[in-house]
Amino acid sequence: MVGHSPPPFFKRGPAPLAKLVFFGIVSLALLVSDLNLRYLDAFRQGLSVLAYPLQMAAATPADFVRNASDYFASLVRLQIENKELKVRQLQGAERLLRLEQLEQENRRLRALLEARERQVAKSVVAEIMYTAKDPFSRKVILDKGAQAGIEAGQAVVDEAGVIGQITRVFPMQAELTLLTDRDQAIPVMVVRNGLRAVLFGSGNGLMELRYLAANADVQPGDKVVTSGLDGVFVAGLPVATVARVERDQAQTFARIPCLPAAGVERFGHVLVLGQREGVAPRPPEPEPLNKGKAGKARKARAAKE
Repeated sequence: MVGHSPPPFFKRGPAPLAKLVFFGIVSLALLVSDLNLRYLDAFRQGLSVLAYPLQMAAATPADFVRNASDYFASLVRLQIENKELKVRQLQGAERLLRLEQLEQENRRLRALLEARERQVAKSVVAEIMYTAKDPFSRKVILDKGAQAGIEAGQAVVDEAGVIGQITRVFPMQAELTLLTDRDQAIPVMVVRNGLRAVLFGSGNGLMELRYLAANADVQPGDKVVTSGLDGVFVAGLPVATVARVERDQAQTFARIPCLPAAGVERFGHVLVLGQREGVAPRPPEPEPLNKGKAGKARKARAAKE
């Protein structure tokens, strides 16, 4: 085997530089052909479809962490906003209740002032502060007293009708006995037929027409107003409405419970009526005829002197 070289241990191909040049030319040719012919679009789309599940699987952990953090952040934010909204709702409800209360009080005061203008007597607006200590009586305490010109015996009304009468007066307060008190009575008149009667308090929030004959012309629903015979209450003020009429032939008098027309058992503002206004002054009495002549004679003598 003289003159022969041993075979190479590894088979060698083309040179690396040749391979580089060859594959470079092929790549440029593919790029130019794809740019002009667009024949690799379908291949790329199919490859993207095949690779999409792998992309989603790879992105799932990051998405899960991001979504979880967003969820808990949103939950905390919503809880805080919900708490703030509940606080605002409670505050708004409180303001709404106070507004409704103020509106009702405003309407009541306006009606009371209108009732004051309709009255022909001096009046003082007072507020009911609290009830009296005696649980068996129907008495309340007003925030006005003798310094405001209130006197015992004055009538007290509201925008709907008569409430009661002043029974005791203090410098800064006054005691008001309601019409529903057992010891309170007021002369009244039935509007429908002019029947006069006396209305007594029953002590349970109602009133009763007493001492009327069993055959008296009184019907349920009749309006009862003040008659003005006592000289305290102005005539024509609403007092009560007849609730029912109980007639028993065995009894001399009928039992006639009545419902108060005014807010007798409700707290609020009231109007204390004083002396009547607008009363015409009493005309002077004419002098006797002889006295007038004597006066003229004296005036004549004084003129001569």
